[in-house]
Amino acid sequence: MTVVYRVRDLDAGRAFYRDVLGLDETFVDEAGRWVHLERGAMTIVVAEGEPEEGGVAMIDVVDVKAEAERLKSENVDVGVVVELHGQMRLVDVFDPDGNRIQLAQELGA
Repeated sequence: MTVVYRVRDLDAGRAFYRDVLGLDETFVDEAGRWVHLERGAMTIVVAEGEPEEGGVAMIDVVDVKAEAERLKSENVDVGVVVELHGQMRLVDVFDPDGNRIQLAQELGA
């Protein structure tokens, strides 16, 4: 799955997705002002421009609670961890431009 996010400052956006969320940067188009990043099955394209509503990327993590705490300690806007019927934990995090990313953890049966 691919989700496109627009950010006002491409360098800050790249740093957030690469350094804070831990995505792998696989392609950069400096002239076109966009970057391609991946983590697992999730592909995110970050392009310079005015942020707008759109799809929401879901990134699998090993421990949603620990990741939420780590991100909070880095002053990232983090929502409330939600558990769905003992099957999955989710938390919304927001990039500096307010784009929503969802972190997901499948729970053992």
